[in-house]
Amino acid sequence: MLRGPSMRERPSQADGWLERLATSFGARPVDPGEKGRLVGEVFARVASRYDLMNDLMSLGVHRLWKEALVDWLYPRPGLELLDLAGGTGDIAFRVLERLEGRARVTVLDLSPAMLTVGRDRALDLGWLAEIRWVAGDAQRLPFPDRSFSAVTIAFGIRNVPRIDRALGEIRRVLRPGGRFLCLEFSRLRIPPLEPLYELYGDTVLPLLGRFVAGDEASYRYLVESIRRFPDQETFARAIAEAGFARVSWRNVSGGIAAIHSGWRL
Repeated sequence: MLRGPSMRERPSQADGWLERLATSFGARPVDPGEKGRLVGEVFARVASRYDLMNDLMSLGVHRLWKEALVDWLYPRPGLELLDLAGGTGDIAFRVLERLEGRARVTVLDLSPAMLTVGRDRALDLGWLAEIRWVAGDAQRLPFPDRSFSAVTIAFGIRNVPRIDRALGEIRRVLRPGGRFLCLEFSRLRIPPLEPLYELYGDTVLPLLGRFVAGDEASYRYLVESIRRFPDQETFARAIAEAGFARVSWRNVSGGIAAIHSGWRL
């Protein structure tokens, strides 16, 4: 079986990780122009079971990570938020619940199937006028300059072919003083747990994909995409190079994931 780099072998900024992510789809090389279509097909297949799979894969801990992201965002009434790759609405609903609906949220996702799941959930929860649902590409955001006071993305940036382009677009649509927050899988900071973490990714996650979502291949892709994403320091440099100021990050669950923050000043 083809395997990506281990946790200890993840690339650094100097290694050209941006280009490698752009030209790989899981363990196989692809043209960057083709990767977006392939990613869209993955999420079209898994949309109906996406939230259930997140609960099973993380034992529910992803909910705590998302709450931590919203905590750090510290949303205020009147917030105008763009949530990228947020099709099923997890971040949008959390923000609206905190603010009792006193915010406007735009959810953009590459996958119409994921947006359908999110709209259905919004109807069930009673969030109608507060959320705008947009099918689109994070590399080419369909919004004017300086449209939003904050932009978030949770577990989506690593699936974007050209991450540097997406970061540039995020900065463009933020207002001066606006904030970017990104929750993404990162580098585990507890070395004794690395072999167990690797084994979990190699065996348990694909099996969950096979028996719960009926799609083992998509979850093997997601595991490989996690392995190819860089460590906390490297990703922070990319955010700073895109023009963001006061870039910082916080680890969650020992670095299994990290929340990165940057400001448009």
